[in-house]
Amino acid sequence: MKVNSRRKFLATTAILGTSLAVSASVLPKPKKKQLVHHVFFWLKNPDSQEDLQQLIEGLKTLEKIETVKQIHIGVLASTEKREVVDTSWQVSELLFFDDLEGQLIYQKHPIHLAFVEKCSHLMAKVVVYDALEM
Repeated sequence: MKVNSRRKFLATTAILGTSLAVSASVLPKPKKKQLVHHVFFWLKNPDSQEDLQQLIEGLKTLEKIETVKQIHIGVLASTEKREVVDTSWQVSELLFFDDLEGQLIYQKHPIHLAFVEKCSHLMAKVVVYDALEM
């Protein structure tokens, strides 16, 4: 390769490399997939309004965790009874996270750990459903 041709080649390669680097930096990053964390609680004393309120108040503290983007705390709705509807639980919690990492932070967060410590004695059973956005 002649000196002039080599210089042109190197200059073209440098320009192309810079263009690719700039293009890659302005390309949109892949969208993170939202994670939904749905938890159902069965109380040890399902007829106790005091236990119900204590659990609900404990759940409300979880919204202070920075990775929780939205929270919905609910009790059983008196909808039509159908074979596919489970009416055995007392309280549900539905949390939305931006991604899996946000949910992992939540699991180890001191507020979540304090909730578990403070309220687990109220629970007879807990079932968790985690779903990742498609």
